[in-house]
Amino acid sequence: MTDTPPLAEGYEISADSDRIDRERVHRWLSTDAYWALGRAREQQDRAIEGSLNFGVYESVSGEQVAYARIVTDRATFAWLCDVYVDPSVRGKGIGTALVAAVREHLRPYGVKRVLLATHDAHGVYEKLGFAPLERPDRWMVLYLNLPTA
Repeated sequence: MTDTPPLAEGYEISADSDRIDRERVHRWLSTDAYWALGRAREQQDRAIEGSLNFGVYESVSGEQVAYARIVTDRATFAWLCDVYVDPSVRGKGIGTALVAAVREHLRPYGVKRVLLATHDAHGVYEKLGFAPLERPDRWMVLYLNLPTA
């Protein structure tokens, strides 16, 4: 699948990590993203520093309105995570265009597999070629440093 949905007029996507509004991204994720609630700012900054980062920005103001990051070796594997679109711009296809741009950014590296986990956005990702694991019985997970209930 190579079709890249157009980004809504008035917005631009950048893979420049220096443009990331770290405070805004931390606020979004730590207060509104079910997978990152309570994430410490220091931990978020480390995540940004160790990842490929993508932002969507209003063309005129430069204000960041969406974020995604990729953890990858840039050769064989990538993990798409922390995809977030500000509630004020949801429904404009910004998240779909962002994930498509990430996908196309990874293509020249020859990465064969991009994984993600989602609780509620399967339809968004399926439009971009993501599918459930064919053999989930082959995958395992190791949990470290989980908070005790």
